[in-house]
Amino acid sequence: MTELLFHNESYLKEFEATVTDVVDGGVVLDRTAFYTGGGGQPTDSGTLSSGGQEYQVTGIKRDDGKLVHQISGNLPSVGSMVSGAIDWDRRYLLMRTHTALHILCGVVWRDYGAQVTGGDMRPGEGRMDFEFENFSAEFAGELEAKMNFEVAADRDICVHHLSREEADKVPDLIRTKINLLPPNIQEIRTIDIQGLDLQADGGTHVANTREVGVIKVVGHESKGRINKRIRIALED
Repeated sequence: MTELLFHNESYLKEFEATVTDVVDGGVVLDRTAFYTGGGGQPTDSGTLSSGGQEYQVTGIKRDDGKLVHQISGNLPSVGSMVSGAIDWDRRYLLMRTHTALHILCGVVWRDYGAQVTGGDMRPGEGRMDFEFENFSAEFAGELEAKMNFEVAADRDICVHHLSREEADKVPDLIRTKINLLPPNIQEIRTIDIQGLDLQADGGTHVANTREVGVIKVVGHESKGRINKRIRIALED
């Protein structure tokens, strides 16, 4: 099983690893700092280097329980030591974006009690769907102001690991309409924007809300009678 280094260190840009398997179109490593995808956050890209050769990693895919670092062309051999480097500019923008979505979710839950019904993101922009009956341009402006107040509040963001038993005692840990945590998962990773938002989450985030920068509500639309989509973007 591949050790997921990003779970404990989101700011890790480079790492050393060993190729444990070679499959069609990629390699499996014993450890990785590449984000492997999930929760709406896309996989990382970057490079692996070994023996003077550099390999472009275009993403991560799951294949029969293995995490395959996708590479076009020649592949390093099993047992090779490789040096990995993620595309940091892209990753850091995704970290800021993911954290911004948590701020959005935290404000909506705290002030309006609406559950999440879906979400997605790309570098610098994302969207979340909530159980709202009504939504207006005035409400979007109010929400934008509240999110940026939380950014400026200088809140630290911490990662914790809870046992399933501990996690089940926190009623608001899962904000989605449907609990997406399979019952066989016995350790739950949480993201805590201190004083605002605590959620189960496997993605990468910044260490403090100030790193997010200015959040803009750039769109909103109805996706059903009680399902409203909110689109956000980060200013450069």
